[in-house]
Amino acid sequence: MRVVLDTDVALGAMRSPTGASAAVVRGAMAGRVTLLATTALLLEYEAVLTRPEQHAAAGLSLEGARAFVDQLAKLTVPVTPWYSWRPLVRDPNDELVLEAAINGAADLVVTHNVRDYGLASGRFGLGVSRPGPALLRIRFG
Repeated sequence: MRVVLDTDVALGAMRSPTGASAAVVRGAMAGRVTLLATTALLLEYEAVLTRPEQHAAAGLSLEGARAFVDQLAKLTVPVTPWYSWRPLVRDPNDELVLEAAINGAADLVVTHNVRDYGLASGRFGLGVSRPGPALLRIRFG
């Protein structure tokens, strides 16, 4: 299954290693999921996850947060955005996620903000799910 993580899920995986977001990342580590991202999306992950308040909440140093982002990047198959579909979603910050998903032929976007993707997901036949339900799709496909 080809999956794009919204930044909130990447952050959730870092802040809560036992939560559903982290379990999706572990699915990628186990080879059950192929994570997709553009360079711009990986840079957004880095910008958000290395904010002092975020890595402190995760109990990590800045170096620890950078190491987490590096590991996430190593798990990710790069996507080249051949075409920009903007604007398609309510939150402009989610455009990077959607762009990676469409250009990477993703099966699923995993996000805590499902409703932000609204009509865009239907238009492209793209699944959008919160991390918990996404785990069921990943495990039982």
